[in-house]
Amino acid sequence: MMDESKIQLIVNSVLKELGEAPVDSSKITEVTAADASPSSTEAASPGHVPSGDTPDMSLDDLGSDKFKKWYGVKNAVNDSINQDMMKHTTARLCLGRTGPRPLTIPLLRFLADHSRSKDTVVKEVAEDWLQQHELWEVHSQAKDKDEYLTRPDLGRKLSDDGCKLITERCEKSPQVQLVISDGLSTDATVSNYDELLPPLLKGLQSAGLKVGTPFFLRYGRVKAQDQIGQMLNAEVNLLLIGERPGLGQSESLSCYAVYRPDENTVESDRTVLSNIHRGGTPPVEAAAVIVDLAKKMLEKKASGINLNR
Repeated sequence: MMDESKIQLIVNSVLKELGEAPVDSSKITEVTAADASPSSTEAASPGHVPSGDTPDMSLDDLGSDKFKKWYGVKNAVNDSINQDMMKHTTARLCLGRTGPRPLTIPLLRFLADHSRSKDTVVKEVAEDWLQQHELWEVHSQAKDKDEYLTRPDLGRKLSDDGCKLITERCEKSPQVQLVISDGLSTDATVSNYDELLPPLLKGLQSAGLKVGTPFFLRYGRVKAQDQIGQMLNAEVNLLLIGERPGLGQSESLSCYAVYRPDENTVESDRTVLSNIHRGGTPPVEAAAVIVDLAKKMLEKKASGINLNR
Protein backbone atom coordinates (compact mmCIF):
# COMPACT_ATOMS: atom_id res chain seq x y z
CA MET A 1 0.00 0.00 0.00
CA MET A 2 1.30 3.51 -0.84
CA ASP A 3 2.12 5.84 2.04
CA GLU A 4 0.57 9.31 2.40
CA SER A 5 3.59 11.13 0.97
CA LYS A 6 3.38 9.19 -2.32
CA ILE A 7 -0.34 9.77 -2.55
CA GLN A 8 0.18 13.49 -1.90
CA LEU A 9 2.80 13.60 -4.66
CA ILE A 10 0.42 11.99 -7.17
CA VAL A 11 -2.44 14.33 -6.21
CA ASN A 12 -0.31 17.43 -6.61
CA SER A 13 1.07 16.18 -9.93
CA VAL A 14 -2.47 15.82 -11.30
CA LEU A 15 -3.45 19.25 -9.95
CA LYS A 16 -0.41 20.78 -11.63
CA GLU A 17 -1.42 19.30 -14.98
CA LEU A 18 -4.85 20.85 -14.51
CA GLY A 19 -3.33 24.26 -13.73
CA GLU A 20 -4.47 24.15 -10.10
CA ALA A 21 -2.49 25.01 -7.01
CA PRO A 22 -1.14 22.09 -4.94
CA VAL A 23 -3.03 21.09 -1.79
CA ASP A 24 -1.27 20.93 1.55
CA SER A 25 -1.56 17.53 3.23
CA SER A 26 -2.90 19.16 6.40
CA LYS A 27 -6.03 20.19 4.48
CA ILE A 28 -6.90 16.65 3.36
CA THR A 29 -9.72 15.19 5.45
CA GLU A 30 -10.05 11.46 5.97
CA VAL A 31 -13.57 10.16 5.34
CA THR A 32 -14.65 7.36 7.70
CA ALA A 33 -17.52 4.90 7.46
CA ALA A 34 -19.44 6.97 10.02
CA ASP A 35 -19.11 10.06 7.84
CA ALA A 36 -20.41 8.13 4.81
CA SER A 37 -23.56 6.79 6.52
CA PRO A 38 -26.87 8.30 5.39
CA SER A 39 -28.26 11.12 7.50
CA SER A 40 -31.14 10.28 9.79
CA THR A 41 -32.91 13.39 8.52
CA GLU A 42 -32.73 12.31 4.87
CA ALA A 43 -36.07 12.77 3.12
CA ALA A 44 -38.02 9.55 2.56
CA SER A 45 -39.28 10.21 -0.95
CA PRO A 46 -41.14 7.46 -2.91
CA GLY A 47 -38.04 6.74 -4.96
CA HIS A 48 -35.58 6.75 -2.06
CA VAL A 49 -33.99 3.42 -1.19
CA PRO A 50 -31.44 3.61 1.65
CA SER A 51 -28.12 1.86 1.13
CA GLY A 52 -25.61 0.49 3.56
CA ASP A 53 -28.12 -1.25 5.85
CA THR A 54 -25.45 -3.53 7.27
CA PRO A 55 -22.63 -2.52 9.65
CA ASP A 56 -19.95 -3.15 7.00
CA MET A 57 -21.71 -0.66 4.69
CA SER A 58 -22.20 -3.21 1.91
CA LEU A 59 -24.55 -2.24 -0.89
CA ASP A 60 -28.03 -3.68 -1.21
CA ASP A 61 -28.66 -6.52 -3.65
CA LEU A 62 -30.08 -5.03 -6.84
CA GLY A 63 -31.93 -8.30 -7.45
CA SER A 64 -34.03 -7.98 -4.30
CA ASP A 65 -37.78 -7.41 -4.47
CA LYS A 66 -37.60 -3.76 -3.38
CA PHE A 67 -35.56 -2.95 -6.48
CA LYS A 68 -37.67 -5.07 -8.83
CA LYS A 69 -40.70 -2.98 -7.89
CA TRP A 70 -38.82 0.27 -7.32
CA TYR A 71 -40.95 3.41 -7.69
CA GLY A 72 -39.13 6.53 -8.82
CA VAL A 73 -41.90 8.96 -9.83
CA LYS A 74 -42.00 12.08 -7.69
CA ASN A 75 -44.90 14.50 -7.38
CA ALA A 76 -47.25 12.31 -9.42
CA VAL A 77 -50.80 13.62 -9.83
CA ASN A 78 -52.17 10.24 -8.72
CA ASP A 79 -49.69 7.70 -7.33
CA SER A 80 -52.39 5.03 -6.94
CA ILE A 81 -52.83 4.74 -10.73
CA ASN A 82 -49.11 4.14 -11.19
CA GLN A 83 -48.95 1.65 -8.34
CA ASP A 84 -51.93 -0.28 -9.70
CA MET A 85 -50.35 -0.42 -13.16
CA MET A 86 -47.11 -1.79 -11.69
CA LYS A 87 -48.98 -4.64 -9.99
CA HIS A 88 -50.09 -6.05 -13.35
CA THR A 89 -46.75 -6.25 -15.16
CA THR A 90 -43.06 -6.90 -14.61
CA ALA A 91 -42.16 -4.27 -17.22
CA ARG A 92 -39.94 -1.35 -16.20
CA LEU A 93 -42.51 1.31 -15.34
CA CYS A 94 -42.52 4.46 -13.19
CA LEU A 95 -38.76 4.48 -12.71
CA GLY A 96 -38.46 8.25 -12.76
CA ARG A 97 -35.79 10.33 -14.45
CA THR A 98 -33.47 13.25 -13.98
CA GLY A 99 -33.82 15.41 -17.05
CA PRO A 100 -33.57 13.10 -20.07
CA ARG A 101 -31.53 10.53 -18.13
CA PRO A 102 -32.57 7.58 -15.95
CA LEU A 103 -32.04 7.74 -12.21
CA THR A 104 -29.04 5.91 -10.79
CA ILE A 105 -30.88 2.97 -9.21
CA PRO A 106 -32.95 2.07 -12.32
CA LEU A 107 -29.79 2.31 -14.43
CA LEU A 108 -27.84 0.03 -12.08
CA ARG A 109 -30.76 -2.40 -11.98
CA PHE A 110 -30.84 -2.50 -15.79
CA LEU A 111 -27.09 -3.21 -15.91
CA ALA A 112 -27.45 -5.89 -13.21
CA ASP A 113 -30.23 -7.65 -15.11
CA HIS A 114 -28.19 -7.48 -18.30
CA SER A 115 -25.20 -9.04 -16.52
CA ARG A 116 -27.36 -11.78 -15.05
CA SER A 117 -28.75 -12.64 -18.49
CA LYS A 118 -25.24 -12.90 -19.92
CA ASP A 119 -24.07 -15.00 -16.97
CA THR A 120 -26.77 -17.64 -17.35
CA VAL A 121 -25.86 -18.12 -21.02
CA VAL A 122 -22.21 -18.91 -20.30
CA LYS A 123 -22.64 -20.83 -17.03
CA GLU A 124 -22.45 -24.62 -16.95
CA VAL A 125 -24.77 -27.10 -15.24
CA ALA A 126 -22.57 -28.50 -12.47
CA GLU A 127 -21.64 -32.17 -12.37
CA ASP A 128 -22.64 -32.48 -8.71
CA TRP A 129 -26.11 -31.09 -9.55
CA LEU A 130 -26.57 -33.84 -12.14
CA GLN A 131 -25.41 -36.48 -9.65
CA GLN A 132 -27.76 -35.11 -7.00
CA HIS A 133 -30.69 -35.49 -9.39
CA GLU A 134 -29.51 -38.87 -10.69
CA LEU A 135 -29.16 -37.63 -14.26
CA TRP A 136 -26.50 -38.98 -16.60
CA GLU A 137 -25.47 -36.79 -19.49
CA VAL A 138 -24.65 -36.92 -23.17
CA HIS A 139 -23.02 -34.21 -25.28
CA SER A 140 -23.92 -32.67 -28.57
CA GLN A 141 -21.14 -32.23 -31.11
CA ALA A 142 -20.25 -28.86 -29.54
CA LYS A 143 -17.08 -29.37 -27.49
CA ASP A 144 -17.59 -26.45 -25.10
CA LYS A 145 -19.88 -23.50 -24.41
CA ASP A 146 -17.99 -21.13 -26.75
CA GLU A 147 -18.38 -23.52 -29.68
CA TYR A 148 -22.01 -24.12 -28.74
CA LEU A 149 -22.76 -20.39 -28.94
CA THR A 150 -20.85 -19.77 -32.17
CA ARG A 151 -21.83 -22.99 -33.99
CA PRO A 152 -25.57 -23.65 -33.51
CA ASP A 153 -25.40 -26.46 -36.07
CA LEU A 154 -23.18 -28.55 -33.76
CA GLY A 155 -25.75 -28.33 -30.97
CA ARG A 156 -28.34 -29.97 -33.23
CA LYS A 157 -26.42 -33.23 -33.54
CA LEU A 158 -25.24 -35.75 -30.94
CA SER A 159 -21.61 -36.66 -30.44
CA ASP A 160 -20.55 -40.23 -31.26
CA ASP A 161 -20.09 -40.98 -27.55
CA GLY A 162 -23.53 -39.51 -26.86
CA CYS A 163 -25.14 -41.78 -29.44
CA LYS A 164 -23.40 -44.79 -27.88
CA LEU A 165 -24.57 -43.90 -24.36
CA ILE A 166 -28.16 -43.42 -25.46
CA THR A 167 -28.15 -46.76 -27.28
CA GLU A 168 -26.73 -48.55 -24.25
CA ARG A 169 -28.74 -46.93 -21.43
CA CYS A 170 -32.12 -45.88 -22.80
CA GLU A 171 -35.24 -48.01 -23.03
CA LYS A 172 -36.29 -48.54 -26.65
CA SER A 173 -39.68 -47.74 -28.19
CA PRO A 174 -41.21 -45.76 -25.31
CA GLN A 175 -44.45 -43.88 -25.74
CA VAL A 176 -42.83 -40.78 -24.24
CA GLN A 177 -39.13 -39.90 -24.22
CA LEU A 178 -38.05 -37.04 -21.94
CA VAL A 179 -34.80 -35.08 -22.39
CA ILE A 180 -33.53 -32.15 -20.28
CA SER A 181 -31.06 -29.69 -21.80
CA ASP A 182 -29.26 -26.54 -20.71
CA GLY A 183 -29.90 -24.65 -23.94
CA LEU A 184 -29.33 -20.91 -23.58
CA SER A 185 -30.18 -20.68 -19.87
CA THR A 186 -28.59 -22.80 -17.19
CA ASP A 187 -30.73 -21.05 -14.55
CA ALA A 188 -33.91 -22.21 -16.30
CA THR A 189 -32.90 -25.86 -16.06
CA VAL A 190 -31.65 -25.76 -12.47
CA SER A 191 -34.32 -23.53 -10.92
CA ASN A 192 -37.38 -25.28 -12.43
CA TYR A 193 -36.31 -28.92 -12.29
CA ASP A 194 -37.46 -29.81 -8.76
CA GLU A 195 -40.93 -28.34 -9.25
CA LEU A 196 -41.45 -29.64 -12.80
CA LEU A 197 -39.90 -33.06 -13.26
CA PRO A 198 -41.39 -35.05 -10.31
CA PRO A 199 -45.03 -34.09 -11.06
CA LEU A 200 -44.43 -34.50 -14.80
CA LEU A 201 -43.05 -38.02 -14.48
CA LYS A 202 -45.73 -38.97 -11.98
CA GLY A 203 -48.45 -37.57 -14.23
CA LEU A 204 -47.21 -39.49 -17.28
CA GLN A 205 -47.02 -42.72 -15.29
CA SER A 206 -50.47 -42.15 -13.74
CA ALA A 207 -51.82 -41.74 -17.26
CA GLY A 208 -50.60 -45.26 -18.00
CA LEU A 209 -47.93 -44.16 -20.46
CA LYS A 210 -44.66 -45.98 -21.01
CA VAL A 211 -41.94 -43.42 -20.24
CA GLY A 212 -38.40 -43.81 -21.54
CA THR A 213 -35.17 -43.11 -19.66
CA PRO A 214 -34.72 -39.38 -18.92
CA PHE A 215 -31.23 -37.94 -19.37
CA PHE A 216 -29.42 -34.59 -19.66
CA LEU A 217 -28.19 -33.22 -22.98
CA ARG A 218 -25.33 -30.74 -22.60
CA TYR A 219 -24.99 -27.99 -25.23
CA GLY A 220 -28.22 -29.07 -26.87
CA ARG A 221 -30.40 -27.35 -29.48
CA VAL A 222 -34.03 -28.15 -30.22
CA LYS A 223 -33.31 -30.08 -33.42
CA ALA A 224 -31.33 -32.68 -31.44
CA GLN A 225 -34.59 -34.19 -30.20
CA ASP A 226 -35.30 -35.45 -33.71
CA GLN A 227 -32.16 -37.59 -33.76
CA ILE A 228 -32.91 -38.88 -30.25
CA GLY A 229 -36.48 -39.77 -31.20
CA GLN A 230 -35.34 -41.70 -34.26
CA MET A 231 -32.66 -43.59 -32.36
CA LEU A 232 -35.07 -44.72 -29.64
CA ASN A 233 -38.15 -45.15 -31.85
CA ALA A 234 -40.09 -42.97 -29.40
CA GLU A 235 -43.61 -41.81 -30.22
CA VAL A 236 -43.74 -38.54 -28.26
CA ASN A 237 -40.47 -36.69 -27.70
CA LEU A 238 -40.37 -34.02 -24.98
CA LEU A 239 -37.40 -31.66 -24.73
CA LEU A 240 -37.19 -29.32 -21.72
CA ILE A 241 -34.66 -26.64 -22.62
CA GLY A 242 -33.59 -23.23 -21.29
CA GLU A 243 -34.89 -20.28 -23.29
CA ARG A 244 -32.82 -17.32 -24.45
CA PRO A 245 -32.81 -15.04 -21.37
CA GLY A 246 -34.22 -11.55 -21.37
CA LEU A 247 -33.65 -8.59 -19.09
CA GLY A 248 -34.98 -9.42 -15.66
CA GLN A 249 -35.93 -13.00 -16.56
CA SER A 250 -33.24 -15.64 -16.97
CA GLU A 251 -35.12 -18.67 -15.62
CA SER A 252 -37.62 -19.30 -18.42
CA LEU A 253 -37.91 -22.88 -19.67
CA SER A 254 -39.60 -24.28 -22.79
CA CYS A 255 -41.03 -27.70 -23.58
CA TYR A 256 -40.77 -28.75 -27.24
CA ALA A 257 -42.99 -31.72 -28.11
CA VAL A 258 -42.88 -33.60 -31.41
CA TYR A 259 -44.56 -36.80 -32.60
CA ARG A 260 -42.28 -39.38 -34.26
CA PRO A 261 -39.66 -37.00 -35.69
CA ASP A 262 -37.47 -37.87 -38.66
CA GLU A 263 -34.95 -36.12 -40.93
CA ASN A 264 -37.81 -34.19 -42.60
CA THR A 265 -39.23 -32.74 -39.36
CA VAL A 266 -39.58 -28.94 -39.44
CA GLU A 267 -40.33 -26.41 -36.71
CA SER A 268 -44.05 -26.27 -37.52
CA ASP A 269 -44.21 -29.96 -36.58
CA ARG A 270 -43.42 -29.09 -32.96
CA THR A 271 -45.81 -28.01 -30.24
CA VAL A 272 -44.22 -25.58 -27.78
CA LEU A 273 -45.08 -24.61 -24.22
CA SER A 274 -42.84 -21.70 -23.28
CA ASN A 275 -42.37 -19.23 -20.44
CA ILE A 276 -42.24 -21.92 -17.74
CA HIS A 277 -41.06 -20.32 -14.49
CA ARG A 278 -42.51 -19.02 -11.25
CA GLY A 279 -43.39 -15.64 -12.77
CA GLY A 280 -44.93 -17.15 -15.92
CA THR A 281 -46.52 -20.59 -16.24
CA PRO A 282 -45.75 -22.20 -12.85
CA PRO A 283 -43.73 -25.44 -13.22
CA VAL A 284 -46.38 -27.59 -11.48
CA GLU A 285 -49.10 -26.24 -13.76
CA ALA A 286 -46.85 -26.75 -16.78
CA ALA A 287 -46.39 -30.41 -15.79
CA ALA A 288 -50.16 -30.99 -15.96
CA VAL A 289 -50.39 -29.24 -19.33
CA ILE A 290 -47.54 -31.33 -20.77
CA VAL A 291 -49.15 -34.59 -19.60
CA ASP A 292 -52.43 -33.66 -21.32
CA LEU A 293 -50.47 -32.64 -24.42
CA ALA A 294 -48.65 -35.99 -24.57
CA LYS A 295 -51.95 -37.88 -24.28
CA LYS A 296 -53.50 -35.79 -27.05
CA MET A 297 -50.49 -36.31 -29.33
CA LEU A 298 -50.67 -40.08 -28.85
CA GLU A 299 -54.40 -40.04 -29.53
CA LYS A 300 -54.17 -37.87 -32.66
CA LYS A 301 -50.73 -39.24 -33.72
CA ALA A 302 -49.63 -35.72 -34.55
CA SER A 303 -47.96 -32.61 -33.18
CA GLY A 304 -47.49 -28.99 -34.20
CA ILE A 305 -49.94 -27.55 -36.72
CA ASN A 306 -51.12 -31.06 -37.62
CA LEU A 307 -52.37 -31.51 -34.06
CA ASN A 308 -54.92 -28.72 -34.52
CA ARG A 309 -56.32 -29.85 -37.86
